[in-house]
Amino acid sequence: MIFYYTATGNCLYVARQIEDNVYSIPQELKKENLEYKDDKIGIVAPIYAGELPQTVRRFIEKAKFDTSYFYMLLTYGNKDSVAGVWSEKFCRNHGIKVDFIQTVLMVDNYLPSFDMDEQMAMNKHVDEQIQKAKKKIDERQQSIPQPTQEGIEAYQMVSQRFALHPELNNGETIQMTLRCVGCSICEQVCPIGNIKMVNGKAQRISKTCDFCLACVQNCPFLAIDLKIDKNHSARYRHPKITLKDIVQSNHQGRKKKKKKHFI
Repeated sequence: MIFYYTATGNCLYVARQIEDNVYSIPQELKKENLEYKDDKIGIVAPIYAGELPQTVRRFIEKAKFDTSYFYMLLTYGNKDSVAGVWSEKFCRNHGIKVDFIQTVLMVDNYLPSFDMDEQMAMNKHVDEQIQKAKKKIDERQQSIPQPTQEGIEAYQMVSQRFALHPELNNGETIQMTLRCVGCSICEQVCPIGNIKMVNGKAQRISKTCDFCLACVQNCPFLAIDLKIDKNHSARYRHPKITLKDIVQSNHQGRKKKKKKHFI
C-alpha cells in the first residue's frame, strides 16, 4: 500500500514502480476513515524547499497507519537538503515510526527557477534510482538520509528567502489570464479544489495554496502565468503519466446542491 501526491506525474510514476496498490493522498483526504493496515506502507511525495507539501502534512496528521514497515520516497530536482530528517521528525511528532527514506532525483518542476526544456533534456537516471529504492524496501532496510553541511545551508537560505517573501512559494504569483478558454483542466488537476469556473473562465478561490503548480503545468493553452517564470513556453508532465491520471489523482469535484422539493 502506497500513498502519493502528484502535480506533474513524477510521484505517481515512482509509486507505480514500487507497489501495485497506489492511492492518491488528495482523494484519500475526502474520506472520513483514514485508518490503514498493511504489511508495509509507503508515502511518495515531492520535496518543497526541504519539507513536505501542506496537503501531505495534513494527511500524515490525520491518518493512522498499522504496519510493521513504513517508508517514504521523496522526489526532488535540485537539492534534497534536509528533507529526510525533516520528514522523519514530522512523522515521529505525529506518532509514526519511519523505517526508511530515500530521495529520488527527477525533473525539477519548480517553474520560477527551472526551465522545463532544460530539465527534460537531462538524464537523471530515474529508473535506476527507483529500482535501487525498491530493492531496499523489499529487503526492509532501515535508513534515513542525513543532510550534508551544504544541504543544511541550502535549507536555511531557502527558508529565510520564503520567510521574507512568502509569495514566492505560496501561490500568490499564479495568475489566471484572459487566454483562458474555459476548458476547466486547471480545476480538475488542482489537488485542493482551489479553482472554479466563473462565466466560462478559471478563477482561483484563494490566492494561497500548496503551490504545486499542477494548474500551470497542465494548462494546454498556457493560459496561467507566474510573475516569475524561467521559461513561459515550456511546461512539463511525466511522459509516462497522462492528463487523465493527474485528474483522477487530484480532482476534488464539487458537491451538487440538493434540489428543494415543495409540496
